[in-house]
Amino acid sequence: MTTDGFTTCLWFDGQAEEAANFYVSVFGNSGVGRIVRHPEAGPGPAGTVLTVEFTANGQRFVALNGGPEFTFNEAVSFQIDCADQAEVDHYWDRLVEGGGEHGPCGWLKDRFGVSWQVTPRRLIEMVGDPDTEKAARAMKAMMSMGKLDVAALEKAYAGE
Repeated sequence: MTTDGFTTCLWFDGQAEEAANFYVSVFGNSGVGRIVRHPEAGPGPAGTVLTVEFTANGQRFVALNGGPEFTFNEAVSFQIDCADQAEVDHYWDRLVEGGGEHGPCGWLKDRFGVSWQVTPRRLIEMVGDPDTEKAARAMKAMMSMGKLDVAALEKAYAGE
């Protein structure tokens, strides 16, 4: 086994290149790499995109145009560790552009159906606090939100 991590393969139905370009536009430390096209022998139409290698936020991905057989669901999601409300707002707004959907508790789906958790780093600290009353207040507040509001979470955590 190599020691340089994993590459996540995302299965699309004809939108691999569009998705790769979208994710590269949303995240820093990103870029599109090799694009592999179907040869004359198929299985898809010659010259159409088979795979697109890309990096998003320093993570390696390959987008595969595999067809309609499989779709994304919430069983797998990507959690974005946000430093502050500005980052939460940026990712929340950008990832739903073009047809995504907002969900509860900081979750959303992008227009390709990929699930994301847009999570302020501070939330993890609050709900993991050994003071179970503070942690419970933060968790209760989070459960009532769509996009997470760091200031409101802090108030709930503090008992205000």
